Amino acid sequence: MFCHNNDGATSDCPLVAAYIIHYIGFHRHSLQRKIEEDGRKQIMKEFLCGIVHSKQKTASKKLNERLLHRVFGEQREGRNLLEDATWRSSRYLIGLDERPVFPAPEALARLSAFDESLPEDPQNPFETLALLDEIGSPATTASAGGRYFGFVIGGVLPVTLASNWLAGAWDQNAGLTAASPIAAKLEQVALRWLLDVFGLPPESGGGFVTGATMANFCGLAAARHAVLDQVGWNVETEGLFGAPPVTVIVGEEVHVSLLKALGMLGLGRERVIRVPADDQGRMRADALPGISGPTIVCIQAGNVNSGAFDPATGIIQIAHDAGAWVHVDGAFGLWAAATPALARLILGVSEADSWATDAHKWLNVPYDSGLVFCRRAADLRAALTHSPAAYLIEGAQHDPMEYTPEISRRARGIEIWAALRSLGRKGLAEMVERCCRHATRFAEELRAAGHEVLNDVHLNQVLVSFGDAEKTQRVIDAVQRDGTCWCGGTVWQGHAAMRISVSSWATTEADVERSVKAILRLASMF
Repeated sequence: MFCHNNDGATSDCPLVAAYIIHYIGFHRHSLQRKIEEDGRKQIMKEFLCGIVHSKQKTASKKLNERLLHRVFGEQREGRNLLEDATWRSSRYLIGLDERPVFPAPEALARLSAFDESLPEDPQNPFETLALLDEIGSPATTASAGGRYFGFVIGGVLPVTLASNWLAGAWDQNAGLTAASPIAAKLEQVALRWLLDVFGLPPESGGGFVTGATMANFCGLAAARHAVLDQVGWNVETEGLFGAPPVTVIVGEEVHVSLLKALGMLGLGRERVIRVPADDQGRMRADALPGISGPTIVCIQAGNVNSGAFDPATGIIQIAHDAGAWVHVDGAFGLWAAATPALARLILGVSEADSWATDAHKWLNVPYDSGLVFCRRAADLRAALTHSPAAYLIEGAQHDPMEYTPEISRRARGIEIWAALRSLGRKGLAEMVERCCRHATRFAEELRAAGHEVLNDVHLNQVLVSFGDAEKTQRVIDAVQRDGTCWCGGTVWQGHAAMRISVSSWATTEADVERSVKAILRLASMF
């Protein structure tokens, strides 16, 4: 353990450990120079032990005892189990810098330890937690660290992890205000802040869902409701059998999550009209087809490969003039609105009718967390509302379940509230800008080394080719095996490419430098 008394015995410090993680999160970049000079592992160890000992000798131990006794009474086992989980979680986070980003083959092989028959009798919970940590932790990807650049996956801000722990202890069902007044209130506050951050109409409605796939589903459900309602068809009561046809227009570079949502809504993945894209993957406004009848136009704020934005102003104007609904898939790109430095990219997006984004990408909250917004809240509610059961008493309050598919769900809005409150407007903008600076540095250094960067790097996405498709794939495979960092592969306009996505608050200049050196070293071997 990282915490010991003078006699060598381990000490109780769960609240202190949570505090330390929170402290390191807010001061990570100011501590970075000393950590880089003296070695991260040793500095963190000394820092942690020093604070733990000082806090341990004062009020924290008594506070721990009182609080945990109140929760668990004399159930010593329950108290120690949470302490054990706190220590194991802290140890995992501290060790991220020193381990490979992708699990080693032997760690993956050990996963077979989970292949056991369901026990007949109850098992020791400490042994269960130990198995989960000792076998499971080494088999994770280090996506919570600073050198994971795959799949546009963000990290987790310390305050959001701590809030997730607390919310887990609360065990709230966030669907009904009557079931969790605190969850409903924090979602209400977070929704107001998010609309402000994104520059969306303040009267818009919103829902807290699992991710961008469900956010797209909800926004498109509202769109389906609205365009069919305009022609006198109630799709929620009558279904799609016999309904007027709905035309769906997407860009050639539409993301698969949006197509999946269309399929689940009965609008079809293949019956869409695809509009040609330019060399950066942006939908061409001049290539839009004629629009008539119930129509939904889907645009992108942030292409998953290039990071490019569809020209929202021109497309939305054409669509609205024809009476169509415009939905924006902004899984990560919508967060560009958080900083004036990127305002040019997001121009016109606020004029759409619905928007989808992820919080577990660039806001860096724990998985899973997505957001849907709708200009007319009544359209979102009409598409997703329930038929009341006898025990669901209608009231004047806003019930979150009216704006999401689920009636029962976890209180993910708590972590979003915590992230926004702790970062503030300036902190959020700086986090987004920092990721973009890191992406630009990746592009500049790889290009300077003679490798081809295939996209214009304006956001956090970098596409790099190392030659032909075979060589590029060999470099990607080598980087993933090496473990210094993790980058995925893609095919961009006929070219195989490595895709580098910088989305984590935890990524530092040192992480970028270390990763670039590893990529160039491995690329030189082929």
